[in-house]
Amino acid sequence: MLDADDIATRMPPWLRIALVGLFVVVATAAGLFAYRYYMQPTTLTIAVGSSDGEGPRLLAAIAGRLASAKTDIRLKVVDAGSVLEAAKAFASGRADLAVVRADAGDLSAARTVVLVTHMVALMIAPPGSSLDSMDDLKGKMVGVINGDINRRIVELLTKEYDLARAKVQFKELTPTQAQAALNAKQVSALLVVVPLSEKYLSLLRDLFQVSGKRKPTLIPIGSAAAIANIAPAYESFDVPKGTLRGAPPIPEDDTTTLRVPVYLVANKKLDDDVVSELTKAIMETRRELVGEYPLLAQIMAPSTDKDAFIPVHPGAAAFFDGTQQDFFDKYSNALYYGPMLLGGLASLLAALWKFMGVGTRQRKENRLEPLYALAGAIREARSEADLVAIEEQIDDILKAELAKYTRGDLQATDAAALGLVAHRLEHLIGQRRSVLQAPPAPVASIRALP
Repeated sequence: MLDADDIATRMPPWLRIALVGLFVVVATAAGLFAYRYYMQPTTLTIAVGSSDGEGPRLLAAIAGRLASAKTDIRLKVVDAGSVLEAAKAFASGRADLAVVRADAGDLSAARTVVLVTHMVALMIAPPGSSLDSMDDLKGKMVGVINGDINRRIVELLTKEYDLARAKVQFKELTPTQAQAALNAKQVSALLVVVPLSEKYLSLLRDLFQVSGKRKPTLIPIGSAAAIANIAPAYESFDVPKGTLRGAPPIPEDDTTTLRVPVYLVANKKLDDDVVSELTKAIMETRRELVGEYPLLAQIMAPSTDKDAFIPVHPGAAAFFDGTQQDFFDKYSNALYYGPMLLGGLASLLAALWKFMGVGTRQRKENRLEPLYALAGAIREARSEADLVAIEEQIDDILKAELAKYTRGDLQATDAAALGLVAHRLEHLIGQRRSVLQAPPAPVASIRALP
């Protein structure tokens, strides 16, 4: 049976070199591909939507900063048009991340990354109105801005305060329709769900034309805690005194209402390390952009409680808890197996060098050629002294080669070949010695003819 050395030896040198060259090219290409794949940043698709376009604008600013900083995480922002559509895009798998309200659609696959802000439900009666409680809404029309996302709140209020029996009606309005509805007295109050940031509070003051004695009334939702007990997506919240400003302040005292958190969520199957890096990048970018976008100041760590309405993603939890893996934890396997891999690679290179047969044939010919040359000398020997001299030459050659074998410079196959040649030469010497020692053949006598 032919071994690897025999197969390699029988191949033409050009073919062996070509095969090794092809292997090197393929291995190098695979290594470069793996390197580029590993080193390229991870791009995540994030769905966001808001009626005023503020959400996509903020996320675009964050995505731009991540790209300019050349972080390992990049964001591809998809403007879904509304919070509900963003939640649908996330639930359908068309987005890795989404900015959603806790009460928006199917979030069974969602895990929180950061708490973006809180949306606070404000039931506001216009200046000059006598309404100051939920009971006063009996028989009234209430306008609901962005009614598609706030229908759940309307349902909960209707059930808690039995507003259907009180014949309270709700009318969905866009932000641009709200001013006209108030001026035409088509609605007696507005239900608005917004973050308590200066931008949105300023819009509310303009909407209700707060100035001097014109003071809108913030109607409390006193049963907010009871509603939150049956609808965990919501929380009871006290709007601080003077939130809408005014003189006297609006409201005059802390006023109870509902609020709903807004989260950046990630798919629960998203890699923990990726989410950890994303969380770190967002919190660092938040500090850099908060001066330009004040709403970013409300971004904070989500609840890590096990009974949270939307559980925190393990990757985000690791960042906020300070339990992220360090360099040695993350790459311990690589550090352990790396030297083994390098050793294997060195062995592979040595095998390829041997396979190419560089210098191998010349070495074998140099070892065997002197012995082959002695075969002719044995056949031409004329005396015992000649044979003894040849035997000494064979002994010297074999002694030198055996020394190489002892040092490991001679392969077992080469040593075996030398043994066979030496055995053959000994046989020839024995034959030649027999010929030289044989007596000369008798010469027949020739009779003289008469």
